[in-house]
Amino acid sequence: MKPYLPHKNSYLVILLFISIILFFVLDLFLGSVQIPFNDVINILTGNENIKESWKIIILKSRLPKAIAAILCGAALSVSGLQMQTLFRNPLAGPYILGISSGAGLGVALFVMGLSVFGLSISSWGILGSYGLVIFSILGSVGVLLILLAIISKLRDVMTVLILGIMIGSIITAVIGIIQYFSNDEQLKSFIIWTMGDLSAVTLTKARILFFTVSSGVLISFAISKKLNTYLLGEDYAKSLGINIKSTRVVVVLTTALLAGSVTAFCGPIGFVGIIVPHMARMLFGSSDHKILTLLSILIGINIMLIADVVAQLPGSEQSLPINSITSLIGIPFIIWIIIKNKSIKAIS
Repeated sequence: MKPYLPHKNSYLVILLFISIILFFVLDLFLGSVQIPFNDVINILTGNENIKESWKIIILKSRLPKAIAAILCGAALSVSGLQMQTLFRNPLAGPYILGISSGAGLGVALFVMGLSVFGLSISSWGILGSYGLVIFSILGSVGVLLILLAIISKLRDVMTVLILGIMIGSIITAVIGIIQYFSNDEQLKSFIIWTMGDLSAVTLTKARILFFTVSSGVLISFAISKKLNTYLLGEDYAKSLGINIKSTRVVVVLTTALLAGSVTAFCGPIGFVGIIVPHMARMLFGSSDHKILTLLSILIGINIMLIADVVAQLPGSEQSLPINSITSLIGIPFIIWIIIKNKSIKAIS
């Protein structure tokens, strides 16, 4: 494993950075209201001689949504990379293994559980946003701990994958029961949340999301050397003085922080965490987690920005759920991975 990017891949990294800027600007430009490109730039640069309604659209709606796409792409990609390493499973990801479902259960308990006491999340203001994140992360941690307990007894990759899907299904059933006893307002709010919605992220929520995602990403970079050693086997890692249990705990908490916070604000966004690490490995041919983490972040951001641009249905006043777009992108890629490998093998 090389600790640096090969010269030819440096150009790809530069292209990924450039494409992020282009898609970010395009995401701000497209929408139901046509705003001239020059005016979009002027609004971003603080020009005051622009229609007030256009400023509100860009600064209060499109800009937070584009920022949310960047943060979601980074968080889901890094969490997927870490889970594929931890579980030695090429199809591990927040969506497939039930991590997003666990986060969804936490959100359901918080959003719809408030109705039992005659309260609504909107009445909590900023505290409601923090509550969403905390409950979502707790739900993610719960599922990850269950999966870790299972993987300590079962080493078969496919079995762990199937059990993860089953755990997700059980959680979905529990959420359905909670929905049955919820009032119309809370139920409608939760159903919209399950479709995945970047537009629900305000600048205030984006600041919270930035803090959680940046914290998780920094921790991921910090433990990249340990994860490289973990790939070579637990016995080898132990011989080098790596504490396997503490490393697992850190990965679990980091993954829960990343996937849980994103799920809290944007809903369950599927398949990004699965496909992006594979793209990084295929494009750059590296297994160094420091490199893979950086590349996964860049690719994940590009995919989420593209998905958000497509979801806008350019030229239309309608928009699609972001989760539908990421599923349409991710599922064919996963099918291709399975057909290519012919069997699901552990990552090594």
